Amino acid sequence: MRMLLVGAGAVGESILKILQTRDPNADWLELVVISDYSLERAKEVVEHLGGSSIYIAEHIDAKETQSIVDLIKKHNCDFVMDAAAPFVCNNIFDAAYEANVKYACMGTWSVPMENPKYGLGFDKSYLEPMAKYNFDRHDDWARNNNMACICLGIDPGVVDVFAKFAAEYLFDELKEIHVKDGGNLTIPSAGKDDITFGFNVWTVLDECVNPNVEWSKKDGFIIDKPFAGEETFEMPAGVGQNTLVKVEHEETVLMPRYLEKYGLEKATFKIALDENLVKALKVINALGLRSLKPIEVDGQMVIPRDVVAAAAPQPKDLGDEMIGKMCVGIHCIGIKDGMKREVFLYQPFDNQESMKKWQMQAVVAQTGFGAAVGIELIGTGVWNDKGVFGPEHFDPIPYLKIMDEAGFEYGIVEMDSEYKSINDKYIMSQIFKEAEKINKAVARKMANE
Repeated sequence: MRMLLVGAGAVGESILKILQTRDPNADWLELVVISDYSLERAKEVVEHLGGSSIYIAEHIDAKETQSIVDLIKKHNCDFVMDAAAPFVCNNIFDAAYEANVKYACMGTWSVPMENPKYGLGFDKSYLEPMAKYNFDRHDDWARNNNMACICLGIDPGVVDVFAKFAAEYLFDELKEIHVKDGGNLTIPSAGKDDITFGFNVWTVLDECVNPNVEWSKKDGFIIDKPFAGEETFEMPAGVGQNTLVKVEHEETVLMPRYLEKYGLEKATFKIALDENLVKALKVINALGLRSLKPIEVDGQMVIPRDVVAAAAPQPKDLGDEMIGKMCVGIHCIGIKDGMKREVFLYQPFDNQESMKKWQMQAVVAQTGFGAAVGIELIGTGVWNDKGVFGPEHFDPIPYLKIMDEAGFEYGIVEMDSEYKSINDKYIMSQIFKEAEKINKAVARKMANE
């Protein structure tokens, strides 16, 4: 594989560090063009990776589709990994299509209306809903005999793989999937009014303040105001109780598309957000500071969001002091052997261990790991098809196998019927072994037929 990485931020760098450990001899990852709007940042990442000749730094303006196409052709790339800000992801997606190379991203771009109406359906709240731009072009990609895999990070990404695994192996009917994104990360030296953006500032400004989305088979897509649906949830792996709220996230679009055939009736997404961050986002939104429309300041035209993004603490600079874990997973409810079953599949990531091993804070490395595993499967031809797909489309077993090999921890807990406690009864690796036996048995049966 000859990969063009668009976006050399913290997550982009973490992806490459993980891929480097997975393929140290460049057996399948032949070349990586590390491109960024800041050439200096791209060069810095090359240095962080040891300056190997398989890494090339390039400047790129991802707002210009043709410039991306030109860079793909210049280095004869056959795959594009989009790790840039969400507002340019459609350009990168289109460039990969035009150049006829494979594509993956960690999230999609959506465009809410200026005055959204809450209720049923996207038509009164979004000009462009999550993933619509991509899935609308599925047939075009298929006719090109090419493939795009969208939403390949931790969430969306790993949790979607978990959802497919649960549907295939843990339930006879999988009725509900509730994505929970939380943790217990703290910065001991932080002041009471400090604000932390744990992830890409652009992404936070969009997914948290956009109208949030959940899905039900009965009503379709249900649109609600930002930060609605507050609940508490007890996270495993020693993380503890989290207060979660709904935000816009692609899982509520992806999971119904692929998993309704398994009996899915409801899909939601909730995340734990720092109280100071929520207050700041509400103020930023109220003042129009997440706008992409230029305004004049002392004779200079500036984009409000650029100012916020430049002034906010950057995720790559926040890791050294943080302690605690991230924990991201799916609360699944369904039927197994005629009885109700509830499980929570999760991926925990300890920040101090992440800093020690990857020199990256947990939120960043956790997302990078999710993408890196998918890239390996695409690069080695294990995940391959024609069209535009989410992670749920593919066999989850190879993904989980790489997680096992790479030490990307994951687990499963059974939940009691009253939703009050979580009890660790067995780990995912045990279930995985049984699932692998099932796959082998199916393969033998098909071969005999």
